[in-house]
Amino acid sequence: MPTEITARIRVRLSASDAHYGGQLVNGAHMLSLFGDVATELAIICDGDEGLLVAYENVEFLAPIFAGDYVEVIGRITRIGRTSRRMEFEAHKVITAQRDISDSAADVLDQPILIGRAIGTTVVKAERQRKTHTAE
Repeated sequence: MPTEITARIRVRLSASDAHYGGQLVNGAHMLSLFGDVATELAIICDGDEGLLVAYENVEFLAPIFAGDYVEVIGRITRIGRTSRRMEFEAHKVITAQRDISDSAADVLDQPILIGRAIGTTVVKAERQRKTHTAE
């Protein structure tokens, strides 16, 4: 692939994202963020949202909580005729400090890798509006 196609988002996890005690956010929320990045990557690559059809090698590596900020980075690693292989990483970049106060937070000196996955998005040939070379 001549140019690497990447996309990133950064979001604050809110109290409504918490699913478990202690304001813990479930791993499925991270998959939802990966899906948002996959959609952006497909739009950049093809001019169409496509459809995320599979995840593989999903890893949940560290907990996330309401009040944390998470940054998700995705990149297309392979372009087929209709499929796009993507790799995702999620990092916690700001951590809530609820033990100090309900509004305390710290920017992390080193982001914490909280998860990663590989995904496949399909964009039907008739919906692809940009030219690229399949591998």
